[in-house]
Amino acid sequence: MGTLPSVHVIGGGLAGTECAWQIACHGVPVTLYEMRPRRLSPAHHTDQLAELVCSNSFGALATDRAPGLLKEELHRLGSLVITAANQFAVPAGGALAVDRILFGEYLTRTVAQHPQITLCREEVTRIPEAGIVVLATGPLTSQPLAEHLRDFTGAEYLSFFDAASPIVEGESLDRNLAYLASRYDRGEAAYLNCPMNEAEYHAFWSALTTAEQAELKEFEQAERKFFEGCLPVEEIARRGYDALRFGPLKPVGLLDPRTGQRPFAVVQLRAEDRGGRLWNLVGFQTNLKWAEQKRVFSLIPGLAEASFVRLGVMHRNTFLAAPHLLGATLQFHKEPRLLACGQITGTEGYTAAVAGGWLAGTNAARLALGEEPLCLPSVTMAGALIQYIITANVKHFQPMPPNFAILPEMEPKIRNKMQRYGGYRDRSLQALAEFQRSLQPAPFNYFQGIR
Repeated sequence: MGTLPSVHVIGGGLAGTECAWQIACHGVPVTLYEMRPRRLSPAHHTDQLAELVCSNSFGALATDRAPGLLKEELHRLGSLVITAANQFAVPAGGALAVDRILFGEYLTRTVAQHPQITLCREEVTRIPEAGIVVLATGPLTSQPLAEHLRDFTGAEYLSFFDAASPIVEGESLDRNLAYLASRYDRGEAAYLNCPMNEAEYHAFWSALTTAEQAELKEFEQAERKFFEGCLPVEEIARRGYDALRFGPLKPVGLLDPRTGQRPFAVVQLRAEDRGGRLWNLVGFQTNLKWAEQKRVFSLIPGLAEASFVRLGVMHRNTFLAAPHLLGATLQFHKEPRLLACGQITGTEGYTAAVAGGWLAGTNAARLALGEEPLCLPSVTMAGALIQYIITANVKHFQPMPPNFAILPEMEPKIRNKMQRYGGYRDRSLQALAEFQRSLQPAPFNYFQGIR
């Protein structure tokens, strides 16, 4: 076999990082393009690969939960990103949360050291006209490339708005009011809980629903839509007085140790790092002005003197009309040498982005090697996500996170929900094992020894 041409991966987020790694582990040279630090997006703050711009949580760990099942599938498939997430995990009860700084530094260093990967720090404004290309630019694709893609695909983009939660310094929190616990005392006491009585909740809700929001840019105002899975906290509050109490501030399963009773509402904070120096306000994505955030969120018991390391931001997210454009291999129908992965395809969440990166990277490498691209089994969570984005009604197409409702139903049907979820898991992992046995020989693994 002669010298293999380099595959081009555009975008160094979670999907692009995983994608480039999988290509390289097949022995195929790959050039990974990342525009940071030369050009930052509205949400990024560092030049690290795979930067986590919103929460530091990858979701539930249990394999009878959809996010946990997807993580287990990726672990068995040899995902670099999931391996790193496990390595740099911080306490988060039943969820996988990471120290985002150590996580990003490790992935950047590891990818840059791979002998088959060339990391190129420059902005790509057009799809290369030749060679195999993977588009992994995420929901914050730069405007020049987005305009080129619109012309290239001949299809309209869909867009929604996403928002990130504030982060506060742990030392600035009042531990006489905030207490460590997990809901129903499940797992380790991993969340800081700020209980509210009814008067405190009323004051907070009133301030939140009347607070001043940051102005959207003109192009954003024309298409203002929110993704239901990541609503700004003020949008939830405006839906009704009790909306927060049945959402991110639900007090179910949490007793206030000062009273022994269930509070009227509870704000939870999750650790951002192993030492508990930084804490993220869970479910507090917001588009309030920064001064308003400090004023309103300081009304939360325990946060009166909080020092905000990062305030919430909101940005325009863009994704492809995947049902028109992509196939189950993540290749474009119009241009099979071009693939896409991650949130730009319409999957939602960190782990889903990694799953797309794994498949696009594997298939890009196979194309370079003259092999047929693969389709993931539809009964796996990763495969079901891909099936969803390529078969959904494009008129109502919205980003989809991992969930059991997109999996093919069990036959015969299992009525008990937990037994049904366990059945989904067992069926998925069995199908994945059969899928992996068909992948012979397995890709060469450079991972061991690279630190």
